[in-house]
Amino acid sequence: MAIGWLTYCVAIAALLHSGPAWGESVKEVVAEASYVMGDADTLASAEHHALLRAKRKAVEAVGVYVEASSQNIETYSGGKTRHLTTLSVRTLAAAVTQTEILDRRRTLDGDRLVFYVKIKATVSLDRLAEAIRRQKAYEQLATHYRQLQTENSQLKTQLERLSHQLEQRNIEQGRHLEQFRSRRTARELTRSAIRTHSLSEKIDLASRAIAADDHHVEAYIIRGQTYLGVASLTYSKKDERAELNMYAEKAIQDFSRALQLEPVSTWAYLGRGDALTWQKKIEEAIEDYERILQIDPLFDVARQRLITLYTRIAVEQAASRQWRPALKTLGRALKPDRVLSWVAYQKQAYLLRSQVYSELGQLRPAIQDLTTVLQVDPNNLDALLQRADLYRRLTRAELAKQDFERACALGSVEACF
Repeated sequence: MAIGWLTYCVAIAALLHSGPAWGESVKEVVAEASYVMGDADTLASAEHHALLRAKRKAVEAVGVYVEASSQNIETYSGGKTRHLTTLSVRTLAAAVTQTEILDRRRTLDGDRLVFYVKIKATVSLDRLAEAIRRQKAYEQLATHYRQLQTENSQLKTQLERLSHQLEQRNIEQGRHLEQFRSRRTARELTRSAIRTHSLSEKIDLASRAIAADDHHVEAYIIRGQTYLGVASLTYSKKDERAELNMYAEKAIQDFSRALQLEPVSTWAYLGRGDALTWQKKIEEAIEDYERILQIDPLFDVARQRLITLYTRIAVEQAASRQWRPALKTLGRALKPDRVLSWVAYQKQAYLLRSQVYSELGQLRPAIQDLTTVLQVDPNNLDALLQRADLYRRLTRAELAKQDFERACALGSVEACF
């Protein structure tokens, strides 16, 4: 009795796994298929491919759409032909419940084996529909997963980029903070250098400011001016001329560096012009002073420096009787737009030009220059005596007499005779 019950249970289990369930809708289909064996195939795999194709046709024959893919790839390499066939029907295992081989043959097509199989397949429509639904659900999940993977990859890339940007920003902010601190330190040291009266301390403080911030223009200018101050103090010591040139050269280096950092710094141009004057590089100094007036036409100190240098050059030219070059040089010091407030600084140039005009026989322009001097300095004896002499040469005795009498009254002995 026990053995009979066991046999009954095994039969029921076999029925459940191999045949259709009660109430299950099934359909029997006869299908056939062929498969050409490739060089890479074995006999077993080729026969399996033929059977799989037949099952696919059986499933398709029930009239229900099944997603399937089939590829036949033939390649030729090393004198051999390889035929690779891939077939994927994901619902076959669930849909085909029974398979009966009706016919199986192998034939030759040229030099290829062709496997033929004919089957009768029992297809469960319910299982097929359920497999299709499940397959679509898997595909939706796979699509969703791929989308999540893509989004995750994009988010990861964005996060890495933002992290890198944040890191760079933090580095940049740290650099800016360090630069701010360095600039603040340099400004404080420079202010201290301006306040102190010790030249050595000025140089030390300015040097420390430059060490803190090598782009601090004011520190270079302060140190350069201090070097010039030291040069001025050592100028009277004839045996230390080399030391004077050394300080002047250091000053030029500082002013030139300041101009690299700030090309329109008028004070840097002024300092370098002064240092070049120390080195007797007059033409180069003049270029720097002229550049200042291009930047700021109201920079009076530069104009004063130019008047002094042009007059010095003209004196040397007049001493060697180069009257025309001297006249041209004085013209650069005495602009046509004469302003009386500047005549006090230009007196020497006007007096010299009147002499040059006199040597060239141009007496009236010479008298005009002397008159300009006397407008701002009525008691200038040199101007009175020279103008009186010119009036006499022009036979204007009355005017000459007036200038001589005025010069006599001011104490000129020669004017009294």
